[in-house]
Amino acid sequence: MFPSHEPPTRRPGRVRTLAALAAVGALAITVAAGVPASAASAAEPTPPPPVSAPPGEHPLTRSDVDAWLDGLLPSALENAGIAGGVVTVVDDGKVVTTRGYGYADTGTTSGEAVPVDPESTLFRPGSVSKLFTATAAMQLVESGDVDLDTDIAEYLDFDVPRSFDGPITMRHLLTHTAGFEERLGGLIGSGSVSPVLRDELAQDPPEQVYEPGTVPAYSNYGNSLAGYIVERVSGVPFEEYVERNILTPAGMTSSTFEQPLPEALRDRMSKGYATSADAPGPFEIVGTPPAGALTASAPDMARFMLAQLGEPGTGAILEPGTLDLMHAPALDESSLGNLAASPRMTLGFFDESRNGRWIIGHGGDTNYFHSHLQLYPEERTGIFVSFNSTGDSGLATLELRDAVLHGFTDRYFPAESAPAAGTVDDATAKEHAAIAEGSYVASRGMHSTFLASLEAFSATQLTARADGRLLITPGPLSDSPALYEEIEPWVWREVDGQRVIAMRVADGKVEAIGVEGAFTLLPAQPERAQAVALPVLGVSALILLVAAVAWPVGAITRRVRRRSVPGSAPGSASGSERAVRLHPERSGRVVRLLTNIATVCAVLALGGWTATVLTVMSLEDVSEFSLRQLQVVQGLGVLGIVPAALQVVGAVRHRHGWRRILGAVLVLLALAGTAWFAVEFRLLAPSVSY
Repeated sequence: MFPSHEPPTRRPGRVRTLAALAAVGALAITVAAGVPASAASAAEPTPPPPVSAPPGEHPLTRSDVDAWLDGLLPSALENAGIAGGVVTVVDDGKVVTTRGYGYADTGTTSGEAVPVDPESTLFRPGSVSKLFTATAAMQLVESGDVDLDTDIAEYLDFDVPRSFDGPITMRHLLTHTAGFEERLGGLIGSGSVSPVLRDELAQDPPEQVYEPGTVPAYSNYGNSLAGYIVERVSGVPFEEYVERNILTPAGMTSSTFEQPLPEALRDRMSKGYATSADAPGPFEIVGTPPAGALTASAPDMARFMLAQLGEPGTGAILEPGTLDLMHAPALDESSLGNLAASPRMTLGFFDESRNGRWIIGHGGDTNYFHSHLQLYPEERTGIFVSFNSTGDSGLATLELRDAVLHGFTDRYFPAESAPAAGTVDDATAKEHAAIAEGSYVASRGMHSTFLASLEAFSATQLTARADGRLLITPGPLSDSPALYEEIEPWVWREVDGQRVIAMRVADGKVEAIGVEGAFTLLPAQPERAQAVALPVLGVSALILLVAAVAWPVGAITRRVRRRSVPGSAPGSASGSERAVRLHPERSGRVVRLLTNIATVCAVLALGGWTATVLTVMSLEDVSEFSLRQLQVVQGLGVLGIVPAALQVVGAVRHRHGWRRILGAVLVLLALAGTAWFAVEFRLLAPSVSY
């Protein structure tokens, strides 16, 4: 469920990471062939394809919305390999439309296809669930039982990791600024056992890696802590609290956080698919329910949107003043600095404004379901979309959600005026672009575990252009390059686009780049920069792979040659031949054997870690025993530095020739390179949690 609790534009990052990891075996050849790691940074941004009809005057009526959706989605679902989906739209206190497309069950296993029923089919909204968790927390804030700025230690019955002296507050949890690293273990599974929220949070929690309130970093753990505080303060299980205080008042009778589903809802659940051609996956069990366990129908999501918009007669879940507080930016310059100039988190929502319209929303993905909800508070409008398949490419649902969400805004709420021109002069823009140039990594990441290795494959490169603009590769929350221009000091807007980023700068250096709400870019540590890590790993892997293959090939070749020489049969060796075996060159056999074993272990470890990371990124569990075995194999590769060094010394001492000396030196350097990578990127960390 790694990408599941993010805005839809985040998912390509996972695709990019998986593709990079899958290519680790070929990486060494690429690097050795001279392809620079930053080659992509020279590419020009490719203009995105249009996702909707040109902005125009369209009435927000059922007939117009239905005609637009019917013209867009049926063929798009088929072309993308997505089995089915739903869309519901609310406006002016009522439901405008609820539409269903494709199939809830394609019939691949049941033999009979079942179309999506827009009124009754259930979907899994993933991280859109976090809006319900935030609503529950705000209800307790409204009642005075929880204070937004009190340390959460007042409400918990276990200690959370802390690396900084400042408090962690509910405000931090709801804005993803509590400072926690990400964890993937146990995020999504399957089966028939309901998770115990306290156990999931208290056992092996993630480390706190940022000072609270200063670095937005998306955190499933942080949001789930907010849900557990709701459970602790209210005295009832989180799932029960949400049902009593949100679902029932809002009239959401077809929705639940329970896992597995109650019997009354099971037959209405849509199947989940990788693609429409595949067999369905199992019902997913979210390990920390507040972060993503909701199951709901489209009509129920319409009811929730109306309640969040505060429409009279639609089920009051929060007072108008609390709704206003929840929908407003929750952190300011006092903690974020200039990052506050980029889109900020509210108390639960992302700022997803477009066309000069104030839009707040949240996306969510499980392994199979991909959803998004957006509200237009000033226009009293909302839209929810959900698909039950990932599609033929990792970008299929991203592109389709963008087509629906952006197309909806452009069609019904077009921009009323052109964006304001920038106020930064050319000289300042060039100076700032030069300062910003460099390699950056996402704040959301795994820092204390072996998944820290992902950092080496997912850097973002900022390149200063001669005209003072910045080329960002890949673009923020995207997989394509994007060109940005400075419109205010340290505030940049996408050229021919609407996305805005802001930089926090101190002492002439960029500290952080605010991208979107809970997503931030941080300068890469020099020793971990992609331009350093990938060449070291790639060249080392290539050398070790060649050496590992050369060992058995050389042994077989020597055996064949000996057998082809007359008089070389066993037992026929002369005294002079026995003397050769006692030559000092032969005395290093043990050293060479140990070096060869270490070389093979290092290669096996790299392959094993690649397979393990891919498995974990697919949200499948890996046993601690398997991880420890990998660490042992990796450790043997590290220890091989000793005999490899002795082999170099012996080759020089006995004048084995420059080729053998060079080969021994290269193997030593390659073992040292992989050892550095293993230590630097936590492959040999004491903890194997993830």
